[in-house]
Amino acid sequence: MSASFVHHRIDAAPRRWQAVADRLAGDGARRIGEAGGQLYGIWRSQIGRPRDEVQAISVWPHGTTAVAAERALLATSDDIRAVTSEVLTPTLRPTDTVPPIRQGNYAFRWFAVPEPNWPEFLDLCAAAWPGFEGAYDSQVVGLWQATGDRTGTRPDEVTGAGLHGGVRSLLLTRRPNLAMWERSKLPEGEAEAAVRDKLSRRYDLCDWTVVSTATLLTAVDRADTARWT
Repeated sequence: MSASFVHHRIDAAPRRWQAVADRLAGDGARRIGEAGGQLYGIWRSQIGRPRDEVQAISVWPHGTTAVAAERALLATSDDIRAVTSEVLTPTLRPTDTVPPIRQGNYAFRWFAVPEPNWPEFLDLCAAAWPGFEGAYDSQVVGLWQATGDRTGTRPDEVTGAGLHGGVRSLLLTRRPNLAMWERSKLPEGEAEAAVRDKLSRRYDLCDWTVVSTATLLTAVDRADTARWT
C-alpha cells in the first residue's frame, strides 16, 4: 500500500482535551478530506501519558508531508500548547485505509530496532500475530515505519525521534480492556507460550521501546467515560 499515515500528538491546554478532540473530529476531519486525506482516528490518554494529550492519525492515499498534514488537522492553536507530527509508512499492516471503530484499550508502542535486526523483527510479528489475536480477542491495527519526516527538530522521548537510531516504528494494538492486557502477558498452555516466546524475542531485538495506552474517541460502538490519567 502506498498511502502515507501521519501520527499527530497534541498537547492541549489544561482541561481542554475534549474541546480540542471535538474540533479535530469536526473541522479537522473536514479540512483533511478537502486536502485529499482522511482522519483515521483520535485517541485520548489512558495510561502512561498526560491527561490533556490527544493523539490522532491521518491517512493520505497520495502521500503528504508532516507539515502539510498538521496544517490540515489544526487550523487554530489557542488552546493547544504543542503539537508534533510524523509521517509513517505501513509495513505488514494495515493493508487498507479503513479506520478502527471499536472501543477498547489501544496500546501505542514505539520501537527502535537496529537495521540488521529489522527483517527478523518483522518475521516474528507475522508469525505471532495470528495466535495473539485468536487467544486474546485482540487486533493488531498496524505496524508503521517512521520515515523521519516530522515537524520540529528537537529530540522526542515519546517516539524516540532524534534519540535512537536504526528503524523506528509504531505498533498500534487493540485489546478489549485492560484486563486482557494483563491476561495477554500470562500465557496459558503451549500455544500461548509459543506466541509469548515470539513476542519476547521481538522485544529483545530492539534497542529501545516504550508503550502507553489510550481509548478511541472516534469509536462508534461506545464512548469511554472513565477518568484514567
